[in-house]
Amino acid sequence: MSSTSKTGDAGPQDPVAKGLGVFSFALGIPQTLAPGRMTRLIGVRDDARSRMLMRAVGVRELVAGVGIFTDRRPTQWVWARVAGDTMDLALLGSALRNGSKSPARTLAATGAVTGAFAADVVDLVRLRRSSDGNGGGDAQGGPEPPVQVTAALTVRRDRDELYALWRNFESFPDFMIHLEDVRATGEKTSHWKARGPLGMTVEWDAEIIEDVPGERISWRSVEGSKVDNSGSVRFVQAPAGQGTEIHVDMHYSPPAGAVGATIAKIFGEEPAIQLKDDLRRFKQIVETGEVVRSDGSPEGQLGRRQLKQRPAHPLPDDELAAASDAGGNP
Repeated sequence: MSSTSKTGDAGPQDPVAKGLGVFSFALGIPQTLAPGRMTRLIGVRDDARSRMLMRAVGVRELVAGVGIFTDRRPTQWVWARVAGDTMDLALLGSALRNGSKSPARTLAATGAVTGAFAADVVDLVRLRRSSDGNGGGDAQGGPEPPVQVTAALTVRRDRDELYALWRNFESFPDFMIHLEDVRATGEKTSHWKARGPLGMTVEWDAEIIEDVPGERISWRSVEGSKVDNSGSVRFVQAPAGQGTEIHVDMHYSPPAGAVGATIAKIFGEEPAIQLKDDLRRFKQIVETGEVVRSDGSPEGQLGRRQLKQRPAHPLPDDELAAASDAGGNP
């Protein structure tokens, strides 16, 4: 037996999957490089928003194409194509309802996407049957390990005050940019609604499993939730009376597994960065009473409408005095 690997062994063995990979590249390249031309081709109004969506769809196609051609049994990447086709059909349907510039072209594009969706579903069934026939021995067939995200920040307030603010989950959308809504459903239960990459929305229910006032809160999603997640926040006295250190530790399984995690990173929604930005906004609200805004973020106080914020570190007294003197003496 030879252990020499061949270049072709790394790619998909299923010919239909190869064809879908080629299709992803053929579609994704013009969508990414010439989004305006593609929006006009399908009869959609050519504006900044349409181009942004078209480029996002193109990047998604390229990611799927790369995944298909680098995976021997690309089941998860074909799953990504199925999810992407579903979103594309929703976007095209919205364009038709809102008045397409060329309904005939939009209908033709809808038919093409429907055909691609059917091919993706057929190939997905083939791949799943093939995996089952092999006894599920493919490493790609196992469950994806959860993603762990940690972050820490010092806030100039005492532990009890920060604990009380954090315990009010319904205020989280004010500083957590990905959250649409959080609603308490009981003393220790709540319902969450969040935005995912490419405009996806996910909802789940969570419960508090540990609650030590002034020290820590731990939670987890309830069984059967669409997003499996858990986490904890600890409040630790900072050295030299400088406030409180907030330590957040979260574990979650992204929707669509590794595919969903990859898409999230590509579209700037990587969880670790997102959590750090959320904590900065929380610090700003606590220390200044509001999220610091600029001309680039005039939409309001809701976290989901804010651009990434700078840390809210007040100037030391000596620097503040120097800045004041400089302002008064040109």
